Parts: sequence; structure tokens; C-alpha cells
Amino acid sequence: MELNDRIALVTGAGRRVGRAIATALGQRGMHVAVHYNGSADGARDTVADIERAGGRATLFQADLSQPDAPKALVDEVAAALGGLDVLVNSAAIMQRTPLESVTPADWDATFALNSRSPFFASLAARQHMAARGGAIVNIADLAGLETWPAYIPHGLSKTVVVQMTKALAKTLAPSVRVNAVAPGVILLPEGWEAETGERLRRTTPLKRLGSVNDVVSAVIYLLEADYVTGETIVVDGGRHVRR
Repeated sequence: MELNDRIALVTGAGRRVGRAIATALGQRGMHVAVHYNGSADGARDTVADIERAGGRATLFQADLSQPDAPKALVDEVAAALGGLDVLVNSAAIMQRTPLESVTPADWDATFALNSRSPFFASLAARQHMAARGGAIVNIADLAGLETWPAYIPHGLSKTVVVQMTKALAKTLAPSVRVNAVAPGVILLPEGWEAETGERLRRTTPLKRLGSVNDVVSAVIYLLEADYVTGETIVVDGGRHVRR
């Protein structure tokens, strides 16, 4: 897909990886719908970064953990910007929940945003992409391919994303391609100590932590690779093959 002059929605674009993806798409000539929920200041900064680079961006707010919000957001973006060509499902939460501390509320909150939201956003996007084709990229997680004991609900929710990517790639073809990126240690979760980051660096085959640019490069590849669908690209410095 040629990205210039296309319309993209990036969820969770007010912070961290989502912000980097949105900024990169804006720099490539896309009109970016910058979604946020609580990170209003970060989302405004994302818009400013895109516009400073000569791109176009528009803010949209929605709590995607609410059942009707994903479809409503996609429809609002398509109506306001005149269509939709690309959806990047980046909005997510990552809570540390050791097994004995998991509650039904934790479980429901995690799956509502991390699993249910991208599914229904993708279904809604399909309706707007069908005419001239489109592409969806889901942001999964290495935790969806491994077992992290302190993050079991999070990991399971991202396993759903990996399987969802395959299922949607099959059912939305040929008009819409669906792929995913599963980052490893890119940005340390808030509250993690520096020594944890150093331990992870030492035990990563490439001997470094990743950067948001590593994820952005994978997203751009998947958007432009017109003969790739149903794939999850792992961007983790080789951690998934370390054992």
C-alpha cells in the first residue's frame, strides 16, 4: 500500500509505542486520526509533532474499554476524515498481576481493552475499507507467545490478539490485510527498576533493549507489504529463541 495521502487511525497514540507509530505515519504523508483516552497532553503533542513535520493529524477521544466505543470511534473517524485506509490497534494496558492477586475486575479490564477493543474496531474498519482495500496492524506482545507469571491476564489477552490476527486475515481477505507486531522489551513498563532492564539486556541474544523505532519499522513494512497477511512479526532482539 502506498501510504501517502491515505487515512490512518492509531489507537492509544498519546503515549509510548502508539505515539511513535502515529508520528511516523504522519511523516509519511498520511492523515492520522490520533486516538487517546486519558493521555490528552501526549495526544496533543503527537499532533504537534506530525504537523511540525508538515503532516496532518486530528484528535479523537474515546474509552475503548466500553463495548460500543471501538465501532463508534472508527465510524467517527471515517465520517470526519472522509474514509479509512489503515487501522493500527495499539491501545492497551499492562498491569502486573501475580497469580494470587488477579481479580475478576482486573481480568475484565485487561480483556476489554487489549482483546475486545481491537476485534470490534477491526470489524468496523472493514466496512470503510472494503471499497478500495485497507490494512490493519495489531500490536500484540511477546507475552502473548511466552508465559510471564506476573502478567498472566495480560499475556492471555495478547495471545487472543495473535490468534485474532490470523482469523481476521482469513475472513477479511481479499479486501483487507491483517497482521500484527509482537514487541519484546522496547520500553520498560512504568515502575520497573533499571537493574531489571540491565538483566533483560544481558539475556537478550542481540544484547540490547529495543526502541520504538524497531516497532515502527515493522509496522511500516506490514502496511506496505501487499502480499503479506495473517503474520505476527516478533520484534524482541531474539528473546523468543534464547532458550
